[in-house]
Amino acid sequence: MKLHALALSIAIIGTLGMPAAAQEGDSGWLSAYTIDGSPPKYPEGFAHFDYVNPDAPKAGTVRVSALGSFDTFNPVLPQGEVATGLGLVYETLFTPSQDELSTSYGLIAEAVRYPSDFSSVTFRIDPDARWADGEPVTAEDVLWSYEKLVELNPFYADYYANVSEATIPEPGQITFVFDEAGNRELPYIMSQILVLPRHWWEGSNAGGETRDVGSSTLELPMGSGPYELSGFVPGRTVTFTLRDDYWAADRPVNVGQNNFDEYRVEYFRDTTVMFEAFKGDEFDWWSENVARRWATAYNFPAVEDGRVILEEFEEPYRDSGVMVGFGFNLRLDKFSDPRVREAVNYAFDFEELNRTLFYGQYERIDSYFYSSDLRHDGLPEGEEMTILEDVRDMVPSSVFTERYTNPTGGSEDALRENLRTALQLFNEAGYTLDGNRLVDANGEQFGFEILLNGPTIEPIALHLADNLNRIGANVTVRSVDSPQYVNRLRDRDFEVAYVSWAQSLSPGNEQRGYWGSGSADVESSRNYLGIADPGIDALIDKIVFADDRETLEAATKALDRVLLAHHFIVPSYVITYARTARWNRFSHPETLPTYSIGFPTIWWWDEEKAQETGGATAN
Repeated sequence: MKLHALALSIAIIGTLGMPAAAQEGDSGWLSAYTIDGSPPKYPEGFAHFDYVNPDAPKAGTVRVSALGSFDTFNPVLPQGEVATGLGLVYETLFTPSQDELSTSYGLIAEAVRYPSDFSSVTFRIDPDARWADGEPVTAEDVLWSYEKLVELNPFYADYYANVSEATIPEPGQITFVFDEAGNRELPYIMSQILVLPRHWWEGSNAGGETRDVGSSTLELPMGSGPYELSGFVPGRTVTFTLRDDYWAADRPVNVGQNNFDEYRVEYFRDTTVMFEAFKGDEFDWWSENVARRWATAYNFPAVEDGRVILEEFEEPYRDSGVMVGFGFNLRLDKFSDPRVREAVNYAFDFEELNRTLFYGQYERIDSYFYSSDLRHDGLPEGEEMTILEDVRDMVPSSVFTERYTNPTGGSEDALRENLRTALQLFNEAGYTLDGNRLVDANGEQFGFEILLNGPTIEPIALHLADNLNRIGANVTVRSVDSPQYVNRLRDRDFEVAYVSWAQSLSPGNEQRGYWGSGSADVESSRNYLGIADPGIDALIDKIVFADDRETLEAATKALDRVLLAHHFIVPSYVITYARTARWNRFSHPETLPTYSIGFPTIWWWDEEKAQETGGATAN
């Protein structure tokens, strides 16, 4: 997925020539991955994706925003704040389409092959691939990039942990050998590796000093992508300029894309200031994440006279599920009892918040794959029940007899009843009321700090804290800026944090990084909570090694049930459409891709609209 969505199987869209050395069971050279073994949508030699305008003009400037700051242009290191947009400079071996599920087509690599047991994968580099300085992109660059990512970044070391060997079997080819067979995702994972120029990183900068990929840098990077990073204002602005010598501009996967001469990222420390900057035409696109603001704050003149367009899109939510909420740091003894974690959920009155703060716009999350077909439903049956029976002794017994539901509030009476239930759960876990203090057997008051990334969620977190404090807890809320939040999350320096995980419709290896025991103590993994449970590990393996779509879906629903039954998180809320506002200077294809808004990649500068809107101008 992106670190994108991970493929379940690989299918041919056409061979690129079967080498004489091909063995029985070898796939031969293929030019696409697809999710279910069926032919991909686009045949070999296709002209362009259906969702682009191949005649889109190359003109204008698009300005987007980012929260926080940046202090490095080195995408390898785990430390520091990497500038947004480096994916415009660097490329991957394959690139996904936006109207298919987990399907990718060749980019730096023109073809892929693998044995029938998926125990390895080999990519063939496009001989025309070039770095911005004209040097060819080589298999040695890919190997070096892989080695440095694994050496220097614990996240990638964990993500690529199944690679036992990486070699160059012959010029222009790179092979990754895996330590397990039958995992159909691994070739896809390796197709998404970020490729960096070895010769540039091992060369000298303008001052004659040898560069070091193991160190942070604000030297303008050099890549193979459609844009160059042409300038920046430290901590405030990063500017990318469209290259006129981009090697893959006419490749089918790029036709009708990358249509702006200039791509600019403007940074802000505070979302309130950021929104005012949008209203003041300091950048072009706003994705709304506050219900009150969406309902009440768009009455400024530019909206009323049509210079700013409000639009809702469902496309980004069609291929994904999500879990968002208040996650417990399970490394702390106070959260070791699931009854404590469940008790906290009883203090979260979503219905009241939805009525008073959210204008009825949100839905309460009750699945780790919410809004997708992978969400569990009813009681387990069929293959899902068979999978759960295999791990019966390792999972909570409730998954066989109860469907997970959140407590329901919305009135003072309902909240009072929920808080009584919370107190009962605390009592069962060994806590009692000492006057107005909820204490453990040693007289220590129960409490924790909720860590937030900025102030947006503060009213919701304070609502939860106030309800818990009504029954004797001592809960506080701390909002920090984005760099501090990221560092604290990375260092596991939190008690409860507001966290999220996006899920594709093709779950697999990334589940090990989210909830697997092997990632619980890995710095920078997305197992923020420290989950280490043999039953969960077994269910993740059922997903990773699923032979078909039916088994994958059944195993995923089983995992969903078990994660929920452990009460690792207090689920919050979500909408299933994107709320957006934009300055009216752009156009897009009549039909957007099935699974993406496509902004700004497939949109383009519209001179007529821009003249009417005023403000920002084309180059």
